[in-house]
Amino acid sequence: MILPPYAELLGLTVEPGEDAPVLVMPFGPDVLGRPGFLHGGAIGGLLEMAAVGALWQALGTDETQVKPINLTVDYMRGGRDKPTRARGIVTRLGTRVANVEAMAWQDEPDKPIAAARMNYLILR
Repeated sequence: MILPPYAELLGLTVEPGEDAPVLVMPFGPDVLGRPGFLHGGAIGGLLEMAAVGALWQALGTDETQVKPINLTVDYMRGGRDKPTRARGIVTRLGTRVANVEAMAWQDEPDKPIAAARMNYLILR
């Protein structure tokens, strides 16, 4: 799976998953917010990249262009100084529009640090 250049800036790596890939963001100075915590923008970027990865997997290609229509992020708790994982789930895949949800967690997937809902325009 090829990710956008922003994923490289965040240091993301991919763990293959059955339903959707899991993206891993390491903690470091590039994603640091206040001391000891992740920057909210880095968490939002991780969620967006996870959503794009899930959408590309659902489409069966990473060559189809997708453009974000809107993005809503809910921050549930602070991201600490450890790796953060995220996975996207395509909830609706139409011919022109897709709805995707994404969750980010650190220790356990059942305890997310943030969640997002996104709508994408699909350009085939």
